[in-house]
Amino acid sequence: MDIIHLLPDSVANQIAAGEVIQRPASCLKELVENSLDAGAKRIQVIVRDAGRTLLQVIDDGKGMSEMDARMAFERHATSKISQAQDLFSLRTMGFRGEALASICAVAQVELQTRRPEDEVGTLIEIHGSELVRSEMCSCPVGTNIKVSNLFFNVPVRRKFLKTDQTELRNLLTEFYHIVLVYPKVSFTFVHNDEILLELPPGTEKQRIEAVFGNPKRNVYTSGFVDVNTDTELVSIRGFVIKPESATRKAEQYFFVNGRYMRHPYFLKAVQTAYSGMLSSDYQPSFFIYFDINPEAIDVNIHPTKTEIKFADEQTIFQILMASVREALGKFTLAPQIDFDTNGSIDIPISHDGPVRPPQVTVDPTYNPFHTRSSHTMQQTAAPQWETLYPSVSGRSNEIYQDRLPSSIIPAETGPHIPVFDAETCPLWQYGGKYILAATPEGLLLINRHRAHVVVLYHQFMTMLSQDQCAMQQLLFPEVLSLQPDEMVLMSQLLPDLKAIGFEVEQLTPDSYSIQGVPAQLANQSPIPVLQYILSQVREREANTQSEWREQIALTLAENAAVPYGRDLTAEEMREIVQRMAQLPQFARTPDGKTIVSLMTDDEINKRF
Repeated sequence: MDIIHLLPDSVANQIAAGEVIQRPASCLKELVENSLDAGAKRIQVIVRDAGRTLLQVIDDGKGMSEMDARMAFERHATSKISQAQDLFSLRTMGFRGEALASICAVAQVELQTRRPEDEVGTLIEIHGSELVRSEMCSCPVGTNIKVSNLFFNVPVRRKFLKTDQTELRNLLTEFYHIVLVYPKVSFTFVHNDEILLELPPGTEKQRIEAVFGNPKRNVYTSGFVDVNTDTELVSIRGFVIKPESATRKAEQYFFVNGRYMRHPYFLKAVQTAYSGMLSSDYQPSFFIYFDINPEAIDVNIHPTKTEIKFADEQTIFQILMASVREALGKFTLAPQIDFDTNGSIDIPISHDGPVRPPQVTVDPTYNPFHTRSSHTMQQTAAPQWETLYPSVSGRSNEIYQDRLPSSIIPAETGPHIPVFDAETCPLWQYGGKYILAATPEGLLLINRHRAHVVVLYHQFMTMLSQDQCAMQQLLFPEVLSLQPDEMVLMSQLLPDLKAIGFEVEQLTPDSYSIQGVPAQLANQSPIPVLQYILSQVREREANTQSEWREQIALTLAENAAVPYGRDLTAEEMREIVQRMAQLPQFARTPDGKTIVSLMTDDEINKRF
């Protein structure tokens, strides 16, 4: 008995839909890309219940004939290519002919379309790959497609959709990927009868400002410089952020031939160009557009078409890095090396005034483990510290171990942490960054900022779990303006932000009024803190309450922790070390940064 048979088209389409249509955002991407390929100049997206109930795309493109409208829902039916060789000269967004067939396999779809030369249009209705209706209709030129009840016949897939707020954020993110590369097209995004975005035609900079900034004041784009490089291999243009305008919240977008793409290798090129200009917790924002011969790239390696292979990635890496450096250098933002000088290098160190070479003085007698350390210890060590640390004065480690209190907790993971007495061991501070603690095994270096971060992180997590808060009222409320996707995310985080001590109320459809902050942030502006919380939750794709609570607690801890450079009193140092040692794990911060490091006696002795 033969056991191999062909699957029905409806089953094959559902299988294909599993890769092509993963969520409402995937559906929006495919439909809007079809509108762009049809030459539309005005595109309206109407969404209800984050795409679960309705996702509708209306365009003024060239429309379809009756036969084309019917053929569009067949698998591998496309107007974009006709032979395999066409894959190497693609200029359209779509080409596989799978999207509409996949969508109608898992949803109820209604299509109305008309060409300019036709007097009447065509209406087609399909439910789960089954044709329900096909007839003539009266409709404007262009295409109007409604996708209702997505995954109505795949209950497992529908069940595993995220919350409406999360799916709406995904929809808006996908929408940004498209609108940023087509500034000449007018876009409107409506959710539950509320207009979230209305983008008129304009330049690329105007479109970026309309999405991420204030289109009336050009505040956001004023911090960018232009990138413009033409080579035989690739043309690169776009905008990169000035280092002094960079924030923790970075918008990073690559586009190639009118298509959004992810490319970690090229991201590394941009980061390398900024090397030495940004602190470790800041990332550069950029909007970079590549124009390259389609034969030199392959977009057919992933169903979402966001992962693209380049024939000569290494060369483009170098061109991109040089282009960004050149753009920054034109505005005297990047270090300039003058090879015409006699053995000297002119390195600018300030962006606020005239560029001057640094003045460096060298003390040839300096020894960090003799001259300065001894001097520092003599100034800050506790009186009669030898009696508190028997091993240094020649007494045995066994005697010292007998008097250890319960606060001593060795680390179970991460860097080796020796047993030490957090209550009585001598402490010193060094370089405005470290606390030094003498232990039987050597010198323990504690990054005091990170130690304070991990202490505050656990404190904030406890407050969130117990709905405790210590709030400081602001004398003058501050206004936080947000993008539509951030407004959606903010509504999700509000209960936890209020539990941690923020007093926040929605002021307008795109802003919140901040009237109170956690007591630990009383001396800081809450605006950058909240913006960083939102960016971290979004970038780390935190979709559950426990995940975004961790991000809230970590961000607040990083902002409230003792800053580098400030001298601590003996009591402050002791409190940080004691509270750190009481934690079950304190070798690393929640995001994996090292807190403590041991310099053994052997390592110290080798230096002498």
